[in-house]
Amino acid sequence: MKTLAIALLSIALSVAAQFCLKTGMSSARVAEILERPFTAHSVLAVLTDLFVLLGFLLYGLGAVAWLAVLSKWEVSKAYPLVGLGFAATVVIGIFAGEHVSAARVIGVSLVFAGVWVIAQT
Repeated sequence: MKTLAIALLSIALSVAAQFCLKTGMSSARVAEILERPFTAHSVLAVLTDLFVLLGFLLYGLGAVAWLAVLSKWEVSKAYPLVGLGFAATVVIGIFAGEHVSAARVIGVSLVFAGVWVIAQT
């Protein structure tokens, strides 16, 4: 049970990282930077955006947690749980005002069903 909790923490951190990266990359400051010619300075400016940095930090923490999962479980058991991140992302996206089509909900539901089948083994 402890390993499952760590896996879910890792997935939650990855989902949070996605939304932080999206927030950073959608900011007016980053949009202005991306309108300029591509330079090392512009890349550095994007990478130092607070939300982009936070997203990378959350991904790093999620990766460390995932290492703990991989030390206990087979990859074929652990990795399908990442599909839960798809479901969480869609749910949070809906609450964040993103357009989520019925086809996307059906697709994510199929992924979730697959994760459930694998979890039963």
